[in-house]
Amino acid sequence: MALLTTLTICFVIILATSQPCQMPDDFVAATSPGHIMIGGLFAIHEKMLSSEEHPRRPQIQKCVSFEISAFLQSLAMIHSIEMINNSTLLSGIKLGYEIYDTCTEVPVAMAAALRFLFKFNCSKETVEVKCDYSSYNPRVKAIIGAGYSEITMAVSRLLNLQLIPQVSYESTAEILSDKIRFPSFLRTVPSDFYQTKAMAHLIQKSGWNWIGVITTDDDYGRLALNTFTNQAAANNVCIAFKEVLPAFLSDNAIEVRINQTFEKIIAETQVNVIVLFLRQFHVFDLFNKAIERNINKIWIASDNWATATKIISIPNIKKIGKIVGFTFRRGNMSSFHSFLQNLHMFPSDNNKPLHEYTMLLCACAYVKDSDLSQCILNHSQGTLACKPNKTVEKNFMRKDFLWQYTEPGLMHSIQLAVFALGYAIRDLCHARDCQNPNAFQPWEQIQSKCSKECSPGQMKKTTKSQHICCYECVNCPENHYSNQTDMDRCLLCNNETHWAPVRSTMCFEKEVEYLSWSDSLAILLLAVSLLGILFVLAISIIFTRNLNTPVVKSSGGLMVCYVILLCHLLIFASTGFFIGEPQDFTCKTRQTLFGVSFTLCVSCILTKSLKILLAFSFDPKLQNFLKGLYKPIPIVLICTGIQVIICMLWLVFAAPAVEENVSLPRVIILECEEGSILAFGTMLGYIAILAFICFIFAFKGRKLPENYNEAKFITFGMLIYFIAWVTFIPVYATTFGKYLPAVEIIVILISNYGILCCTFFPKCYVILCKQETNTKSAFLKTIYSYSSHSAGSLAMSHLSLNSTNNNVVMTNSSSSGKSAAWKKSREHQAKAFAQISRENVPNMYKSLPRKRISSI
Repeated sequence: MALLTTLTICFVIILATSQPCQMPDDFVAATSPGHIMIGGLFAIHEKMLSSEEHPRRPQIQKCVSFEISAFLQSLAMIHSIEMINNSTLLSGIKLGYEIYDTCTEVPVAMAAALRFLFKFNCSKETVEVKCDYSSYNPRVKAIIGAGYSEITMAVSRLLNLQLIPQVSYESTAEILSDKIRFPSFLRTVPSDFYQTKAMAHLIQKSGWNWIGVITTDDDYGRLALNTFTNQAAANNVCIAFKEVLPAFLSDNAIEVRINQTFEKIIAETQVNVIVLFLRQFHVFDLFNKAIERNINKIWIASDNWATATKIISIPNIKKIGKIVGFTFRRGNMSSFHSFLQNLHMFPSDNNKPLHEYTMLLCACAYVKDSDLSQCILNHSQGTLACKPNKTVEKNFMRKDFLWQYTEPGLMHSIQLAVFALGYAIRDLCHARDCQNPNAFQPWEQIQSKCSKECSPGQMKKTTKSQHICCYECVNCPENHYSNQTDMDRCLLCNNETHWAPVRSTMCFEKEVEYLSWSDSLAILLLAVSLLGILFVLAISIIFTRNLNTPVVKSSGGLMVCYVILLCHLLIFASTGFFIGEPQDFTCKTRQTLFGVSFTLCVSCILTKSLKILLAFSFDPKLQNFLKGLYKPIPIVLICTGIQVIICMLWLVFAAPAVEENVSLPRVIILECEEGSILAFGTMLGYIAILAFICFIFAFKGRKLPENYNEAKFITFGMLIYFIAWVTFIPVYATTFGKYLPAVEIIVILISNYGILCCTFFPKCYVILCKQETNTKSAFLKTIYSYSSHSAGSLAMSHLSLNSTNNNVVMTNSSSSGKSAAWKKSREHQAKAFAQISRENVPNMYKSLPRKRISSI
């Protein structure tokens, strides 16, 4: 029971102390649903009602002192959103809004900003703590406001957590341009840097050099004072005094400080020009005191109050002297004027400021037009209880009271802010379904800009916007730059020696690139080449240690194998000339070394293919032709010599040389220019012709004895070569940059490895793993078996021939040998074969096997 009593008492206390704001929705001043929600922050009331000097409880009190100009600012945002919704800018997408009253207090604005950060469409209004908010979807996609720089800075620091775009229509503090501290902040007004510069220039041109400055004790005032002080010193203007007023009306010391300021003004009799960096309510109180004290000066107005109707309408305002001010650029306000004319038809159910304004008009229904604003101010201090009637509806139209308080420059800035977000959302929604609230995150809008000065690296591009100051900032394209703000065009870099990225502020010198030794791809290719050299050395050792085995002898002997292996080694070594900084020597050497080495390798393989075909050919006519053609040394010398001549002519008339390729935008490629594409193609084409002839010969002998037949492996090697180099042609023609040499290296390695593996790996496998087949007896047995089978097949085909054909065969067989040594060898082999052939073929065909053995 005691616990229940305690809870009840706590509940009553909480209810009583939070009466001004009982629920989170009480924060919302005006709202309208939509697919995409935009937040708004406006100081619709000037202060919070508080009976204490400083807060003693963390609670938001009731806001008082209805501010007509800020109320109009919120209406300008609503009107701009309605204009977008009624246009084709966002077809099928409706913008909603959620506007909050900051009461000109940072804590109230922070409470509203916290609500902006709540997760969208979540039953519990909470802000999730995350390490990455990239995919977080808050209640609003962007925020318009706030007006005062002090409030804007506080809110912006909170919004930075999720990079929610914040577009201010009035905050001019120069520090807000710092994208490190305020990355998501944007604005449609220039910073105080330009305003203070214009003020100092005006004062200097007017011949004033002894002035006073009054500012507020907040970020806006201190920063504006600091910037103006620097600008004044640059223009030889001296500041006699600097007075600082409390930033907020809720500060009870404000009256005291205003009186002290006037004492300072009166004391400085030589000061006739005073610059005011103040808010409207500061200026209102200051000028009323000045009228009372009959102080007449020249007042330099900052942009946030220069055109304020509240200031202009002060009774006897002309007594204070002259006011010279700077204001924002104006736009076409005709549509907003029509909106105000029909404001009585606008629903006020979800618009508390509009409802409050209705109540205030009701309370001041019988007040004169000249006293209406003061009546509204007086009645907004307490609780309103008035029932609207037709008289109120009439007061909406009474001499365009709201229109008199409209500041065209400020309203135009708000309209620009809303339309800037509208254009940004349009760009994002081109390829997205923005009727889905999760279509994009707020931070994606930050890159879109409208009516903002083009920074260095950009240029202005005019659009068909209704606003003359709405232009697009287009990034300078690649190899162009701009080094000043708002440049009409980008400047071109020297494309041969310099480059510039997109949106560059300067040109950069191009870096020289080539396939260096430290490049990861170069290291990999070198490792593959070194592995190939190790294979060559290993094969050489294996063949040397097995010199007298049939496999080595059937390969043409150790000398032929050494020549081929040396060619493979040189080909692998030639890849090293493709890597590193190109020099004239390496450019000339690499293609020549590769071309001659590869030609010599293919020429030796060609003689082997011809030898194999000759040894196992059973066609007498073909055999005679091949015997006449088979001259190993002349063939190798002639084939290689032709390639040497081609390379020499290439080096003499159009030698490869180092060239700087400047066609790429950012780098200079140091490469070997081949000198003559015709010569390069002739060299490769000649190798291809030799490889094709070799392929034909090897293909003819692909069905010869399996254990010792190189023909089918040579066929595979040549196929690999053709595939590699046919692929190389289009790839080489379409590849550019420092990795172009790597393309040729890869093709060289593939073709070299293909021929090396197909030529020697099967023999090494037999030598190392099948030693029982690498004997003379096994070798002869295989040959006899194949020859017997071939002779039998040939005998069957001879049954259909006349006896004269057999005589021709015997005659050719007997006349083929002229050397005594060769005849002796043939007779010895014939005797060995005769014993095997008797078991397999009739005696009438013994002459054919004898002939086959003699050829081998």
